[in-house]
Amino acid sequence: MSTQNLPQSPDQPPRKPRVAVVFGGRSSEHGISVVTAGAVLRAIDRTKYDVLPIGITRDGRWALTADEPDRMAITDRRTPSVDELAESGEGGVVLPVDPASREVVYSEPGSVPKVLGDVDVVFPVLHGPYGEDGTLQGLLELSGVPYVGSGVLASAVGQDKEYMKRVFTSFGLTVGPYLVIRPREWQRDEPAARKRIVEFAGEHGWPLFVKPARAGSSIGITKVDDLSGLDEAIAEAQRHDPKILVEAALRGREIECGVLEFEDGPRASVPAEIPPPDTHAYYDFDAKYIDSTPGVVPAPLTEEETAEVRRQAVAAFDAASCEGLVRADFFLTEDGEFVINEINTMPGFTPISMYPQMWQATGIGYSELVDLLLRAALRRSTGLR
Repeated sequence: MSTQNLPQSPDQPPRKPRVAVVFGGRSSEHGISVVTAGAVLRAIDRTKYDVLPIGITRDGRWALTADEPDRMAITDRRTPSVDELAESGEGGVVLPVDPASREVVYSEPGSVPKVLGDVDVVFPVLHGPYGEDGTLQGLLELSGVPYVGSGVLASAVGQDKEYMKRVFTSFGLTVGPYLVIRPREWQRDEPAARKRIVEFAGEHGWPLFVKPARAGSSIGITKVDDLSGLDEAIAEAQRHDPKILVEAALRGREIECGVLEFEDGPRASVPAEIPPPDTHAYYDFDAKYIDSTPGVVPAPLTEEETAEVRRQAVAAFDAASCEGLVRADFFLTEDGEFVINEINTMPGFTPISMYPQMWQATGIGYSELVDLLLRAALRRSTGLR
């Protein structure tokens, strides 16, 4: 979509596309979403786009927030929240439900609703359930509003690590050994479910990684070195998701690769390597965002290894029917095989996050990356495609 195609009066110059940056949300990744939004708001070219920041509080209220990226940073090891940024503690933003209208309305109790104008594209920087998992994407499809990133199916597949692995396997990509414990199984016979995990450990060895099946940013994940830590790890994962995933530890190097959709199709960035952090048991939330454990970009791989991981990253993007952007995470095992661990359809997107860093090393800076994603979203229609 070009600015010439946007609604306008004959007496007015073409208006700029209006971007609603939607962030926060009800998941445990709320704070990182706010940090990501701050970086995106700072990067959007205001000579090309008008911007409307919309935050979703932890309890699900859509709030009008100030366009103040500096207030959206991690301070004293603490992530920000939408409640701190909302212009009102009671007002709410309503997206259109009629595909013929893109008019956004703001209302407060006892006041006349205020029209905020049309929105041409949404940049959802929500992480985790209720935003990255297809739920918001479904709402935007019903509203007929284009948006950055993958559609309903790919977002749902990218959020649920069990079905993600099933899709990858069906397309010939290699995944590591894993076990899923569904909530009904745990509720029906907890000892039997626990026994399955112990038997899995007996087959594949310790340590194991116990994690929520539908969460990200390494939240709720525990590295379990022996049986004594298993129950605590299960309880921690279930705090974030009643369905849990148990993975065998893979010996190898952690390699990541970014995928970006261009007009002629998806392309992969140069890969990065995540070295084992010195002060953390693995690459957990604090290592990623608080202590900013640096990755190595580009990864020290051979030309053949680099070409192969880039090929597999695009293959994973296509296998899950992704759009826009994806970060694909792999292990390079000691025998030289790439094993895909997961994809992230809305990866960490702060300037220090690996996805922007990989594209920076590939030749696309942060602001250009944001612009490419917005342009791709504006080219794309909603509905079946």
